Amino acid sequence: MIRLDLRRDSISRRIALTIIAAMLTSVALNVLFVQMAGVWARPPLTQTGLLEQIAVTTRTLEAAPPELRPTLARAASNPLLEVQWSRQRADLQLPGPGARITLEEAPPLQRLLADSPRQLEGFQPSDWPADSPDAHYKLVMQINDGSWLAFTPPYRSWGLSSAMRFTIIGVLALVAALLVAWVGTRQLAGPLQRFARAARRFGSDFRAPPIGLEGPHEWRQAITAFNTMQAQIQHFVAERTQMLAAISHDLRAPLTRMRLRGEFIDDPEQQRKLFRDVDEMQSMITAALGFFRDETRLEETTPFDLAELLQTLVDDYRDQQINVAFEGPANLVFNGRPLGLKRAVTNLLENALKYAREPEVQLSSSAHNIVIEISDRGPGIPEASLDQVFMPFFRLESSRNRDTGGVGLGLSSARSAVREQGGELLLSNRQGGGLVARIELPR
Repeated sequence: MIRLDLRRDSISRRIALTIIAAMLTSVALNVLFVQMAGVWARPPLTQTGLLEQIAVTTRTLEAAPPELRPTLARAASNPLLEVQWSRQRADLQLPGPGARITLEEAPPLQRLLADSPRQLEGFQPSDWPADSPDAHYKLVMQINDGSWLAFTPPYRSWGLSSAMRFTIIGVLALVAALLVAWVGTRQLAGPLQRFARAARRFGSDFRAPPIGLEGPHEWRQAITAFNTMQAQIQHFVAERTQMLAAISHDLRAPLTRMRLRGEFIDDPEQQRKLFRDVDEMQSMITAALGFFRDETRLEETTPFDLAELLQTLVDDYRDQQINVAFEGPANLVFNGRPLGLKRAVTNLLENALKYAREPEVQLSSSAHNIVIEISDRGPGIPEASLDQVFMPFFRLESSRNRDTGGVGLGLSSARSAVREQGGELLLSNRQGGGLVARIELPR
């Protein structure tokens, strides 16, 4: 059972208030329409011109001989007003005495008919029996010779029809509901959108600041839980990085002692093997320290021309007499970290130059992402190892050896730099031989 707690700012409370606000707004718009309808949608009889027509017709029939009045009454009738003349009131088939009307209540009649006293009676459709065909608005008037005139509009034709009024009221109610629902959903969706953006930002920058508390109670609970999780992850990453960097740094001392003791080994072959292992471990430690420093020193995000950055890298290689093909637009602005992305592309190009040939760089974009592909022609990587090569210190025996100087952190560092910017680095073997490193960045 869902409990509606209106004492705190919760989602259920906001939904309830949105419904109430929609109802009140609908009522307010309808009241405003009814007030305006008194002027333009359904104006009173005094503002329709019918009273002036009644006064003129009365003057005309009073001046005519009695024998011509029935003919003149028929001639004065029109679709908006039916005129009937009768010598006796009883011949008009009225439902009874009507509401007495004075000329002062009808200024147009008073201006034109105030020269002599007249008896006026008004009838509403409700004055007739139910389902009576004569149930209309009717005004009867006794003229100067004692005869009677009856003026009957077949229906209330002035103003908007009932169907049109009901349609307008329905549209106003719908507009009120949509307007209030739009405001209410924006108040609910705004904090959620900002929460989603902050979560995506933390995915690419673990040093992102905590999210400010806002929105209803449920949103605040989720934000508090996320901020707590973010702080724990930041603390864990900082401790892990500091610990690994300290271990790598502390390993240098025993390696130095091992090298000094190796100087006293008489066997040259054993001494050479020992020095080779020490040098390899020293290279791994240096690379590990550089990797950890890169993780802990994230640069600020800034807009930059990605096409120009890649073209600069290609030109640098060409200056070294190394041909690297480039294909892509002349300019492409990307909001990210240029140094980290440059380091990732450089690592991939270095791998292509060391272990393959014919390196190529392709840049393309779509409405949702930007793609950088670094491809080469070479032995490629076994399918089973396409994911393993991203593991720190993992080396393929077929493509890496101690003479190359690689320690297995290049691809790990490249993927880390790409993921810091919300992207992904994927490897796939190229048809016809070779490897394709695909960097996908969010637009």
